Amino acid sequence: MVRSPARRHPGAAGGVFPVQRRSLLALGAGLVLAAPALAQAPYPDRPITMILSYAAGGGTDAAARTLARFLERDLGQPIVVVNRPGAGGEIGWSELARAKPDGYSIGFANTPGILTVPIERPQARFRLEDFAPIANIVDDPGGVWVLADSPYRTLGDLVEAARKAPGTIGYGTTGIGSDDQLAMLALERQTGVTFLHVPFAGSSQVRTALLSRNLPVAVMNMAEGVADGRQGLIWPLAQLGPRRWEAMPEVPTARELGFEVVEGSMRGVVAPAGVPRPILDRLAGSVRRAVEDPEFQKAAQQQSLPLRFLGPDEYRAELLALRAGYEKLWAVHPWKE
Repeated sequence: MVRSPARRHPGAAGGVFPVQRRSLLALGAGLVLAAPALAQAPYPDRPITMILSYAAGGGTDAAARTLARFLERDLGQPIVVVNRPGAGGEIGWSELARAKPDGYSIGFANTPGILTVPIERPQARFRLEDFAPIANIVDDPGGVWVLADSPYRTLGDLVEAARKAPGTIGYGTTGIGSDDQLAMLALERQTGVTFLHVPFAGSSQVRTALLSRNLPVAVMNMAEGVADGRQGLIWPLAQLGPRRWEAMPEVPTARELGFEVVEGSMRGVVAPAGVPRPILDRLAGSVRRAVEDPEFQKAAQQQSLPLRFLGPDEYRAELLALRAGYEKLWAVHPWKE
């Protein structure tokens, strides 16, 4: 059998590469070059799970599912919303804290719960440091509400009435440790008066108790009372945000009335700590574009959601400042009952 002479590679330094060997080497080099490209596939390339620490059908759930629709458009992947309610949010937040920090598990952070649960429960399975803040979207200020014909016409009137009858004026909230109760504890601490706390399972029950005249005062977020307020059924003595809410600019803040009470419920998107910064920025940009979308803003208006976008660094700073305030409050006025 006559063998064909081996081809010589003109660039080889005196070596001889048979055709088959050179082809295999070229193929191997191509695979090596392709490997980094495969490893660096654009994020995201599969569905993302959004963990919610509250039950379906509530305000957080509605806001999250609305946001998820817009994130899907921008990211090009499905957002699977998973409800993990229970233990005041601890179950869902603990699951998110343990998730892989690869950008495929995100969730909603609700204040004050995500901050106060570890303060009041040292055994809680998460801390703020277990999360990477992505972006805040909602900042719903608290409000002190009374019936339209209430004898209390100002927040000062309410404080003076409590001074004359300590511990007898009942106020309803969404529970122990809620932003509603923490606001009233701050008011008590500053003024030296005491009220009667009546906790409920949700804001709808607080509203019912006020409208049925079973309670003289309801402490609810502004968005939760705005509809009844516009119908003239109830009226806020003060809103508890750092500034007046655009939807009810005629209502003064507690600060304006001389009471240093700033309380509300922020809702934002977080990921497990350790998520790479490029992925964090990609998600934050997607949330920002959603919040800026006129269609999203219309949906938020229908849900009475006070929007306030904060990027990752601003959001983290806000959460740290809030936690410091709650730690100080816990030290002087623990909210467990």
